[in-house]
Amino acid sequence: MGLPSSDDRIARLDPQLLTTLRDHVHRTLRTAILSGRFSPNERVNERQLAEQLGVSTTPIKEALRQLEAEGLVETLARRGVIIRFDASWAEEMILARAALESMIARLAAKRLKTDAIEALEHTVDLMRTATANAAADDLITLNETFHDQIHVASECPYLARMIERQQFYDASIRRVIHLDPSERAKALAEHVDIVAAIISGNSDQAERVMRDHVVRSGDTYLSIVFNRQGEI
Repeated sequence: MGLPSSDDRIARLDPQLLTTLRDHVHRTLRTAILSGRFSPNERVNERQLAEQLGVSTTPIKEALRQLEAEGLVETLARRGVIIRFDASWAEEMILARAALESMIARLAAKRLKTDAIEALEHTVDLMRTATANAAADDLITLNETFHDQIHVASECPYLARMIERQQFYDASIRRVIHLDPSERAKALAEHVDIVAAIISGNSDQAERVMRDHVVRSGDTYLSIVFNRQGEI
């Protein structure tokens, strides 16, 4: 039958795999930057990043271009790629997220359905248990579920899509936050107040308590990542 020709020995890669790798590298680098693992104005080396991630420089270059479009890095002549994310940039992202989340909570209070009420109450009950048990990993997951449920209840996919770009806490930062007993207690109380406002249909209150919750959490993030004291 004979050996296959050289053109047949290696199957063509699925383009989707290339897209997935590029997106994965982008998310990984973005999370590292937003978690403060790179210092503001630090120069990053494409080859070193490629070696660390076990990929070629091609997806690294693509990811850095995307990060530059987002404003998180900048390419300078004779200096290379420089990290531009700092405490001021983080503060803007926190305030943007607070504005979006508070509007979503406001709409959820107006549009909440019975099944969504039960789901939110169940999530808060699980949060109470996880808080009492100091289960940081469970709280990370439940926090994401909590906000996702409010996004769905608000019936505003446009705002939900916008908020995806303001998500910058990674699991490691959330874990540090939730290891603090006082932080766990504050977060639980705030989540309880948010649900109460939404379920009661008090849109003004839902908007306010959600905004306050996001801003306070943001202050904690700034103190951990940038050692910044004081409120936004």
